Amino acid sequence: MKILLLGEYSNVHATLAEAFKRLGHDVLVVSNGDFWKNYPRDISLVRRPGTWGGVAYMAKLAATLPRLRGYDVVQIINPMFLELKAARIEPVFRFLKKHNRKIFLGAFGMDYYWVYVNDTLRPMRYSDFNIGDTRRTNADAEKERKDWVGTDKQRLNETVARECNGIIAGLYEYWACYQPLFPEKTRFIPFPIKPGEGQKGGTASDLKKKVRIFIGVNRERSAYKGTDIMLKAVERVAREYPDKMELVKAESVPFNIYGQMMNGSDAILDQLYSYTPSMNALLAMSKGIINIGGGEPENYEILNETQLRPIINVLPDEESVYRQLVELVTHPEMIPRLKSESMEYVRRHHDYLKVARQYLEFYGL
Repeated sequence: MKILLLGEYSNVHATLAEAFKRLGHDVLVVSNGDFWKNYPRDISLVRRPGTWGGVAYMAKLAATLPRLRGYDVVQIINPMFLELKAARIEPVFRFLKKHNRKIFLGAFGMDYYWVYVNDTLRPMRYSDFNIGDTRRTNADAEKERKDWVGTDKQRLNETVARECNGIIAGLYEYWACYQPLFPEKTRFIPFPIKPGEGQKGGTASDLKKKVRIFIGVNRERSAYKGTDIMLKAVERVAREYPDKMELVKAESVPFNIYGQMMNGSDAILDQLYSYTPSMNALLAMSKGIINIGGGEPENYEILNETQLRPIINVLPDEESVYRQLVELVTHPEMIPRLKSESMEYVRRHHDYLKVARQYLEFYGL
C-alpha cells in the first residue's frame, strides 16, 4: 500500500513512516521537520523568511505536487499542513482528495475544533483555554482564538473535517473535542513511539544521591503550555533541596539534542494543562524517565489500562507541581517502580508497530 504523510508534529509522522515501512508499505513523508525540531522527512518543505522565501517555497511546492498523486492513503497532520495561508491550502487539499484514494485528518494539536470546543462546550475540567468555567485569557490563548475562530482557518478546518474519510485523534483531549461532532469518523489511536532507544531503568541501581529532573522550554509557547509555572515550581524545589535534586533545562533545541539532554534523567516535566502524556513525555517514559504532567483518569480509561499508574499527575497550578516534586525528591524509593511502569506503559499502548496496525485497520485497506 502507498501512504503519503504530510506535515509533522513532534515526530508523529516520521515514527509512523518507519513503522509502515517495516510492515511492508511504501511511505513518503513531506514536511518542514516541525520547524526548529528538524525531524526526518523524505521531501523537505521549509519556508524561509521574506518575499523570496515565499516565492521559493511556492516553487518547491509546485514541483512537489505531481509526486503527491496515486496514493491509497494521504494523512495530513493538521488542516494547516503547509506553511501557507488557509485560503491557499484549500486548493491543495482538493488536489490531494481528487488524485488519491482516501484522505485522513490528524487531530494532533492546535486547530479550530480544539479552540472552539474547549472555549465553549468545555468537555474537560481544564485545558489550554479554560480552567473549570473560567476562560484562560493569557496572550497565547487569545492569539489562538483570534487566529482560528471566524477566520479562513476555521473554514478550512470545517471543510477538511467534513470531506475527509476519517479523523485520527492522538490524545484523549483531541478525541473529546472531535468525537461528539464527528462520531462516525473520529477514532482515537495512541501516539507511536519507537521502543528500545536510550537508557534503561526500573532497578534499585537507579537510586542516586540527587534526583535529576528535566524540563524542555519552548520560549515562544512557555505560558501557553504551562512551562512557566512548572519551571517556577521546579526551581523552587531545586533551591529548597539542593542536596536532593538536579535540574536540567533544554531551551528550544533540535530534537536530537533534546533527546541527548533528556537521557539520564529520572523525571520530566511536561504539559501542565494536559490530561495525557505528549510525544516528548512518551519518548521519555520509553527510556524509563518518569512523567510529571498529564495523567488524569480519562487517560487510562481510553486505553483500557487498569493496572499501571506510572504518571505523576499534576493539577494546573504551581502548588500542585511543587508538592508532587517534593514528594518525589524526598522519597526516591518510588523511582524504580515508576520507571519500570513507565516503560511497560509505552510498550503496552504506544509501540510504533502496534499503533501502525491500528492506523491500517482504520484506513480500511
